[in-house]
Amino acid sequence: MTERTPPIPMIAGIPDPVLEGIAAGWDVTEATDIAHGSILEADVVIIGTGAGGGTSAEILAESGLRVLMLEEGPLKSTNDFDMQEASAYHDLYQENAGRMSKDGAISILQGRCVGGTTVINWTSSFRTPEQTLEYWRDNFGVKSASKTEMAPWFETMEKRLNISDWVIPPNENNAVLSRGSEKLGYHWKVIPRNVAGCWNTGYCGTGCPTNAKQSMLVTTIPAALNQNSGLIYSARAERLLFDGRKVIGVEVTALDGDYQPSGTRFTVTAPRFVMSCGGINGPALLKRSNAPDPENRVGKRTFLHPVAFSFAEFENYVDPYYGAPQSIYSDHFQWLNVSGPAGYKLEATPLHPGLAGVLFMGHGKSHFENMSRLANTNLLLALIRDGFDERSQGADIDIASDGSPIVDYPVNEYIWEGFQRAMITMAEVQFAAGAQKVRPAHMDAPWYESIDEARAGIMDLEFRSNAFVVGSAHVMGGLAMGEDKSQCVVDSNGKYHYLDNLYVFDGSIFPTSIGANPQLSVYGFSCKLASQLATKISQGKA
Repeated sequence: MTERTPPIPMIAGIPDPVLEGIAAGWDVTEATDIAHGSILEADVVIIGTGAGGGTSAEILAESGLRVLMLEEGPLKSTNDFDMQEASAYHDLYQENAGRMSKDGAISILQGRCVGGTTVINWTSSFRTPEQTLEYWRDNFGVKSASKTEMAPWFETMEKRLNISDWVIPPNENNAVLSRGSEKLGYHWKVIPRNVAGCWNTGYCGTGCPTNAKQSMLVTTIPAALNQNSGLIYSARAERLLFDGRKVIGVEVTALDGDYQPSGTRFTVTAPRFVMSCGGINGPALLKRSNAPDPENRVGKRTFLHPVAFSFAEFENYVDPYYGAPQSIYSDHFQWLNVSGPAGYKLEATPLHPGLAGVLFMGHGKSHFENMSRLANTNLLLALIRDGFDERSQGADIDIASDGSPIVDYPVNEYIWEGFQRAMITMAEVQFAAGAQKVRPAHMDAPWYESIDEARAGIMDLEFRSNAFVVGSAHVMGGLAMGEDKSQCVVDSNGKYHYLDNLYVFDGSIFPTSIGANPQLSVYGFSCKLASQLATKISQGKA
């Protein structure tokens, strides 16, 4: 067990449940404290501690199994969350918030810490849309995952994580979306959030200093650790070890305080392994391991919900860095069709100074002027629903010479056409809400002062690589679930098709994007699949 100091400090009277648990005897170890060459054992090894891994750990541990969680990132908790972007991006995000697609066109914000992305997301929680579930059934052979069949699993996790509609009035940044949509006759709703006693500070992306966000860090991981299970952090899973059709171990590299290999390596063995590494790191791990993949489907069709952005300047204060980051959404343009032109979901984006400085693009005087008006600025986003059309194949995940993942996601004409439509819609909403001027996040775009000017200008913007901001905070797919082995590597129960004791419980199993913020989808599916696995183990069938 690794000691952290001070033993149980508190900020403004708020306890740190992780430090309290460690002081009480949790089996929590920093990987560098394990002797080089050690061989550790467990009943189940779970690689990754985000929405999939954390949910699965609690369920499997409560069934009486000795679960060992491996997490590549550091262990940070309540007293580490200082609401500072610089420290949060450095400590809590993949590649220090610098993860990008191969050509640099897409920036990918993804968690890398104990609790994964659930620690740094904006709490938006949606059930998987019925249209998505039906598409998976019809096109990939996914079984037992209809709206009716998934409902009890979503309900279980909604209760577990206190997911409900946000009852506090939206901050002005989100109210722009509801007010503008209302005037235009666009449907909008309140976003369900996984919070309890939220202080409404707005700094969800830097880790919650009040324990209000019901992330895996303060819910399922502590529950698993209270059930005789263990956690090793700063532990990178390098490769799986095989014996025929079985995984017999995982080789782990310990990372030092700078998140670099320390030179220490050890092995963890178990009868069963669960991968919860996500749609980028999961395929990379299997590729580094030379896992069986006869149809060459590992790392194919990783989806990102490519995000388009639109700024608006208002006379009144917006203060886009305060209040619940996302509380209003519109699906008015999401399901006009299933396949065909890309649908998109509208939400608001919080604008903290560091994030704003990147999204504004540009430099010099214009950038200074934009930043100086930050308090009066609103930012809307549009999540493009990728993966539902033959022109939308997502990313291929490969590995570099050092084994790190490469995300090859070409932003093609299909995505750009969706971006143009979404940018026009967002401009319409912002002007309807009272904006003085609007600018899409494109290097060539000026501030438009009327909706007619915006419509014409957006349609005239040039589609060229890296000319416009494309963001993503939703990594899905890459290890598709379904019974059609020509397309899928995981069956409808989450078991890897070509190995007898390897399971994948996370968003990487989704055959397309969700069409909504995916965390509740990951919770619901992981709850179902982990519960099924626990039952099979108790019956001696797994």
